Amino acid sequence: PDDGRGSGHQDGAAQPAAGKGTVSERHREGHAGTVLSLESDVLPEYKLQVPETTWWILLHYSPFKAFWDWIILLLVLYTAVITPYSAAFLLDEHGNPRQRRCGYTCNPLNVTDLMVDVLFIVDIIINFRTTYVDHNDVVVTQPSRIAKHYIKGWFPIDMLAATPFDLLIFRSGSDEVNISFLLKTARLLRLVRVARKLDRYSEYGAAVLFLLMCTFVLIAHWLACIWYAIGFVERPYTETGWLDNLAEQLGKAYNESDSTSGPSVKDKYVTALYFTLSSLTSVGFGNVSPNTNSEKIFSICVMVIGCE
Repeated sequence: PDDGRGSGHQDGAAQPAAGKGTVSERHREGHAGTVLSLESDVLPEYKLQVPETTWWILLHYSPFKAFWDWIILLLVLYTAVITPYSAAFLLDEHGNPRQRRCGYTCNPLNVTDLMVDVLFIVDIIINFRTTYVDHNDVVVTQPSRIAKHYIKGWFPIDMLAATPFDLLIFRSGSDEVNISFLLKTARLLRLVRVARKLDRYSEYGAAVLFLLMCTFVLIAHWLACIWYAIGFVERPYTETGWLDNLAEQLGKAYNESDSTSGPSVKDKYVTALYFTLSSLTSVGFGNVSPNTNSEKIFSICVMVIGCE
């Protein structure tokens, strides 16, 4: 008995002959998108077909979607570096009344963050119109199903990461500007999504080594921001913290009547990053050492992380 497999195979074989140029061109486009795509649920090539789509529906393995995913990846990495840095090292600067009088757009970093927020919002709109692969390995192109799938999945995290908290708080006239930088750390939740996308490159040894190095440096950067935040909070109550020792070594003593006194932001960040990297690799020379109990407890945690 004929189960339909033979005729289906013949039809599938005859189809390229009828529209050879169009099918070949669309196949090459799909193959290029599959290679560049960061999506972990791209269909295998032998199942890859170009489904019928309605207006403004984007295939998740298309070259444009792959290019857009790489842009979002770079923006997420930028956020992972700049957000903790701003929340720690620029905390006192953004609370400066002169900065408040100057306006939100006076700081180029604020403008850049606003542009990143806009692109994250555009990414949300694109995700509402991007196909996905269901549990039956079928490409879903219906807008209603795409919207329901996205709302039940990554939409809450993406929306939280795209909310411009600093702009909202600044416009409200609130003095709690520093809260916005803590709220902006919600953007780091997008790293979970990025990590899921990068799983498809785990089969390449060079890619795994590069990702491990980037992860190590990123963790050291985060820990450096925390290390500085501890010293910044404790400095008014003690004179034995690492910031005071750094100021003494550099000959840039703090003056309570001058908010610009003390080591520069570059000096503090480089020293903090040097300490965390040396602690993670257990090759510290003791020239930057913890003195207070909080600094010692944090140093213990960093060394434990380095052992793992």
